[in-house]
Amino acid sequence: MDKQLQRILPRVQKPARYVGGEVGQVVKRAEDVRIRLGLCFPDTYEIAMSNLGLHILYGVFNEMDYVWCERVFAPWGDMAAEMRGANIPLYGLESGDSAGEFDMLGFSLGYEMAYTTVLDMLDQMGLPIRSADRTGLAPLVFAGGSAAYNPEPMADFIDLFVLGEGEEVGPELIALYDQAKSDGRTKAQFLRQAAGIPGVYVPRLYDVSYHPDGMIAGITPQSGAPERVSKRIVADLDKSHFPVAGIVPSTEIVHDRVVLEVFRGCIRGCRFCQAGYTCRPMREKAAAALIEQGIAALGNTGYQEITLSSLSTSDYSDLGALCDGLLDWCASRHISLSLPSLRADNFSMEIMERVQKVRKSGLTFAPEAGSQRLRDVINKNVTEEALLESLQVAFAGGWSGVKLYFMLGLPTESDEDVIAIAELVQKVQWTWKKHAVNKNRGLRLTVSTSCFVPKPHTAFQWEAQDTMEEYSRKVAILREHIPRGISYNWHEPETSFIEAALSRGDRRLGTVIEAAWRSGARLDAWSDYFSFDRWMAVFADCGIDPAFYARSRGGGEVLPWSHLDVGVSEEFLRRERAAAYAESLTPDCRSDCAACGANLMAKGGVCNA
Repeated sequence: MDKQLQRILPRVQKPARYVGGEVGQVVKRAEDVRIRLGLCFPDTYEIAMSNLGLHILYGVFNEMDYVWCERVFAPWGDMAAEMRGANIPLYGLESGDSAGEFDMLGFSLGYEMAYTTVLDMLDQMGLPIRSADRTGLAPLVFAGGSAAYNPEPMADFIDLFVLGEGEEVGPELIALYDQAKSDGRTKAQFLRQAAGIPGVYVPRLYDVSYHPDGMIAGITPQSGAPERVSKRIVADLDKSHFPVAGIVPSTEIVHDRVVLEVFRGCIRGCRFCQAGYTCRPMREKAAAALIEQGIAALGNTGYQEITLSSLSTSDYSDLGALCDGLLDWCASRHISLSLPSLRADNFSMEIMERVQKVRKSGLTFAPEAGSQRLRDVINKNVTEEALLESLQVAFAGGWSGVKLYFMLGLPTESDEDVIAIAELVQKVQWTWKKHAVNKNRGLRLTVSTSCFVPKPHTAFQWEAQDTMEEYSRKVAILREHIPRGISYNWHEPETSFIEAALSRGDRRLGTVIEAAWRSGARLDAWSDYFSFDRWMAVFADCGIDPAFYARSRGGGEVLPWSHLDVGVSEEFLRRERAAAYAESLTPDCRSDCAACGANLMAKGGVCNA
């Protein structure tokens, strides 16, 4: 370990974040590889190491014999200040070498509030933050993740974006880079070749023009660039990489357990859910493969908990067999199995009783809206009766802890819909009083509301976000009506307002993001660091109104992400928007294919739904 680093670590919080050396990390000799790759996560160690996608990519890239992939995470404020004071650049955890000297740097963009942290990390590596100012082939800076489905606000800083699932595109991109490095190609030559890889988007190869009113007039590809860039998917998850011998963190992380991904995509079609659209088509892993991988991961890491991960775990078609297979091995070893992402309409008490023999946790459901009318608008496909029946069974079975999640500001929402949340909560209380078997413990009911953010590539991508004042007014209404004894938490609207601008923005926001970073913004997903006043000041200084991006969009408006294809057609999204205003339901994919277009992205033209 560097001697300067040794002197610094005793002065910072959680020094284990910064030393590497964990069981399961991959260490290679630099002279034995041709490509050194930094897998960069713009957040702290605890958040980054809880991300299953990072572990998957780490394993995939390190299986390439000529590649050494290292982890690079954002330091907390105290460590960042110490490193800058000692002139220590941001480094790879495996080697301790400066990440700015690597060949490739891949950033995971899971949420828009991480944008300023990307700039801060590049600066801590000693690199220019703008792509145009990094003239050499190395280091190539690329990015992927859910926020990359509208990459335009970060177009000035990232050389290329990967759309879709990185383990499908990444090896092809690295192989092309390896050849370019060997041949002595320039960065410009490489980027033009990379644009030919399906799923790779190179912003500098697209020209954006604007109308006088600020709306986009057109997005024009340069010669040789594809008119539309389509995402990539892994067609067969049974053959995909899973980190059965992954890295065991050196300090406690947010999700300190084995995370077993059971499927990708979702059959439900909630109209607000970006992941539900962009992760299509639905693809399941076989239960036998999951059981084998889960047991191997537990044995290799020593974790005492395993959780099943997906957008809607109770929709897994062979859930009973999967749980039984895992519990046969876990129960005798006192290893707990947890099932997040449950739905009230297919909640199975039989399965819950089996999986919670080791440890009984609380139940979490997301009705999203209080009234049936509004749940139909968003295509939630969950009835009040189904929710109360599931809770009745749970309370009778000994459960007393429940969390309910809702959104405020959904399209067509009225004050009556807001009050309906409180009325539904009261019915949950009555259900517990009537059916609970352990009333001495009391009902532990927590209600949480967030501010709806209309996201790209959803049926609500054209909708306006509620103003902060309107959202706060609705929070006040709900606080007034919610029954006593209920814990009510709500998200503050300021972060959601900035998130809406960044998620729906265009390239002109690059100047705002840079100005925010130069004003001190970093780690904006943390309340410790987020400053709404700072963001509003830089928006004003740049002459840009964030409300312009939170507004409703006209049906014929060119959207900043119009040239990017996630496999769900615009025609389908328009049909779903019309169905929302008609308060009409669209059946789930297993009941009836709605012809969204995602099937065509799966090999053979089929999906598991």
